[in-house]
Amino acid sequence: MGSITLDPKLMELADVLEHEQVHVLDIDNGARFETYVIRGGPGDVIINGAAARLVHTGDRAIVISYAQYDDAELESYAPRVQQ
Repeated sequence: MGSITLDPKLMELADVLEHEQVHVLDIDNGARFETYVIRGGPGDVIINGAAARLVHTGDRAIVISYAQYDDAELESYAPRVQQ
């Protein structure tokens, strides 16, 4: 399907690892797809491969990652949201 190249600082702030599976949601056209993350350069948010046909330059997108937690971990969990 493709991949998404992300700024390393953004990846760190959002606790996303290279090659991690993510969902990408295009706010402007409603497209949704799952892909994996590639570490890029400063300021990079680039949709690669066939997925690039689903998102257009200037579109706003949400990148979602998931994790599994046990009950003890959930007691102190808070989601990380970066803009």
